Amino acid sequence: MAFDPALLAGPLADDVAALTLVDHHVHGALRAAVDRPTFESMITEAPVAPRECSQFDSQLGFAIRRWCAPLLGLPAHAAADDYWAARTELGNDEANRRLLTATGTGTFLLETGYLGATVLDPAGHAAASGATVREVVRLETVAEQYLAECGSAAEFVDGYPARLAVATAQAVAVKSILAYRHGFDIPADRPDRTAVRRAVETLLRLSTEAGTGHRISDAVVLRFLLWCGVDRGLPIQLHAGYGDPDLDLHRADPLLLTGWLRRVAPTGVRVMLLHCYPFHRQAGYLAQVFDHVYFDIGLGVNHVGVQSRQLIAESLELAPFHKQLFSSDAWGPAELHLLGSWLWRRGMSSVLGQWVDQGDWSRADAVRVLELISAGNARRVYGLAKDEVKA
Repeated sequence: MAFDPALLAGPLADDVAALTLVDHHVHGALRAAVDRPTFESMITEAPVAPRECSQFDSQLGFAIRRWCAPLLGLPAHAAADDYWAARTELGNDEANRRLLTATGTGTFLLETGYLGATVLDPAGHAAASGATVREVVRLETVAEQYLAECGSAAEFVDGYPARLAVATAQAVAVKSILAYRHGFDIPADRPDRTAVRRAVETLLRLSTEAGTGHRISDAVVLRFLLWCGVDRGLPIQLHAGYGDPDLDLHRADPLLLTGWLRRVAPTGVRVMLLHCYPFHRQAGYLAQVFDHVYFDIGLGVNHVGVQSRQLIAESLELAPFHKQLFSSDAWGPAELHLLGSWLWRRGMSSVLGQWVDQGDWSRADAVRVLELISAGNARRVYGLAKDEVKA
């Protein structure tokens, strides 16, 4: 399904509608139907939906009722109860098909490390969307799976790089959730291997005593994984900024990574700062002053809804345009994949269109920036063939 330029306004409406996107950081759509409370918990970063209200009463909820409802056969702004009834009757598979194909996305770079049994794997997401799907591998997930097999800390430290190489053989990038597990306030240097072994020994002992899985939150081990990611040579995606209560937001400010970014710069490995809201201006600064740093505003665009135009305008203030990428960071409900595309398209059409109308930008420059951020930068950074990005 092609994006309808009638949904846009301004001199760039046709150009924005024609864009085939590369969503450079995203997760799979829902694998199966869920009940309404579960669905509502998936459209907020809160751990559960409050019983006193509905998550449809939010900027994101209003955006779902405005932009997704017509694709499910309802009028725009349909009541939440009517929306849920229509979605349930339609079925999850058909909702996925309608919403995913309407995004106008040619390639999804799918991060597979979070609750994979709940969402579609790369093959399933490709089938539902009709798009190309490439994988992004989470460093911590590979490590936790490997820890379950290791007999000792020494075996883990010696063997993890090889395990990571196998896990990422077909991947286009790796990702770290350092911001969630600890925060960005870490020493910049590569950790000493002896210190890493000791930290892993403690982790194994505590996990055995508690009878739980191996959840890595130790700063030394996380730094080890991050540097193994650098050694792998693929672009490294880092969650920054807004997220659920598992992170301390003030420790997810990407400026805290400045020292580490200086250490990584000589390697030539590209660092992709994901989401970044409300630190998108800080991320833009880092993308300007460090040649190897890039950023997006995915996740934030969805959650601020109609205010996404302002967020998009702020993201375009400082960083060079060849350092910015499109991302939805959608996970679960295909409504998030749809809105990631549509709200971004509407915001870019409005912001850049106004600059063209005012004579501040030429139309040719605006179209070139649209092509860079929507797909061109991702093709370059991740080494995607142009014909891999399906129309």
